[in-house]
Amino acid sequence: MKSILIVEDDITYGMMLKTWLSKKGFQVTSASSITRAQKHLETEGADLILSDLRLPDKDGIDLLKWLGIQGMSIPLIMMTSYADIQSAVQAMKLGASDYVAKPVNPDELLKKIGEAMKRPSVSPKQTICSEKGDNTRSQPSEGTPSSDYLEGESDAAKQLYNYVRLVAPTTMSVLINGASGTGKEYVAHRIHQLSKRAGQPFVAIDCGSIPKELAASEFFGHVKGSFTGALTDKTGAFVAANGGTIFLDEIGNLSYEVQIQLLRALQERKIRPVGSNKEITVDIRLVSATNEDLEQGIEKGTFRQDLFHRINEFTLRMPELKDRKEDILLFANFFLDQANRELDKQLIGFDDAASKALLEYHWPGNLRQMKNIVRRATLLAQGKIITPNELTELQEPIHTQIGLPLRNEETEKQKIIEALRQTGNNKSRAAQLLGIDRKTLYNKLSLYDIDL
Repeated sequence: MKSILIVEDDITYGMMLKTWLSKKGFQVTSASSITRAQKHLETEGADLILSDLRLPDKDGIDLLKWLGIQGMSIPLIMMTSYADIQSAVQAMKLGASDYVAKPVNPDELLKKIGEAMKRPSVSPKQTICSEKGDNTRSQPSEGTPSSDYLEGESDAAKQLYNYVRLVAPTTMSVLINGASGTGKEYVAHRIHQLSKRAGQPFVAIDCGSIPKELAASEFFGHVKGSFTGALTDKTGAFVAANGGTIFLDEIGNLSYEVQIQLLRALQERKIRPVGSNKEITVDIRLVSATNEDLEQGIEKGTFRQDLFHRINEFTLRMPELKDRKEDILLFANFFLDQANRELDKQLIGFDDAASKALLEYHWPGNLRQMKNIVRRATLLAQGKIITPNELTELQEPIHTQIGLPLRNEETEKQKIIEALRQTGNNKSRAAQLLGIDRKTLYNKLSLYDIDL
């Protein structure tokens, strides 16, 4: 029988957890302070610790430090309120297996206990930052996300990835709809990873950056000499992705002529390289993404309705970062870990004022903007903690955000002109002000023939 030590000063709450976990087959002991928990661990040990973050004598992070000093390889799950989520993230960096928000969801807690007990035991690092911040912090434990992305814990994120897990094993074509910077390409990757094609190629094409005259070559390839500049044969994306998944990012930017060619390829599952008489059969799963209203494009005659239905067998809508408040500090710390590795720095987190600024900012550029801001702040920081001094981009008043897209083209054009005027024709700042990326702004400038 696996043993669990609950460290919780709320006697009633601790007793409730103890009773419930005992019914689930665990041998459970409780302690109301860090000191009592340490005495129990020295004499009795435990297979897992479930500790509150805030306790009368010390806190859960102090218990983590002590475990590291003692060399005890015991997984620890931190219980915390939303207000203390920053500290919980720090605890995971310092060796905690996981954390759960209070009030605890029983099913979620049971799942996390099972996961923590299955992982190889790793002692919390002894190179934990002291109160003066002099020492090197540990790398994230196995409980910390180690991939190139973090899904998040908000209700919006959980709903999104539930849908991802639902549609991934099917053969349905998926359209991912969301603002720039929300992580559409990661979701496309995740669909591929969870599909039956996971061992086959994943090929991504940025439709917004392909010149109209080269689109057919990029999709279907070409043979040598088929047009000026075709010096060798070229394998197109559809053949390269054969057996796997092809991801068409910003599909709304394709010209009408290319849409016709794409529709034929999807319907017949055959392609013909430019300049060739030979058809090639392809087997691909299509995932597309857009930050535009394709149905509005259908009404205007710029996007084919039959192609829309072909690519849109299942729609995923990406939540914006401003609507995922619970995830903001999680992502900030995640991007800080990435920046630390990239820039060879050892920052441990954000101070209270910086955390408050991150939570209150409106994030027009979503995750992409946050990643860039955290990376810059990591580079600028002189100490171990990021402060508001390194987050100057967050000091712009929220009311100055202009926002795109709009349904009225003339109004949209005027907003772009106004953004460029406010920023002295600085394209990067104008795009941020409009809540779009630079690529989309340049597409809009070309669409509306704006030349400032």
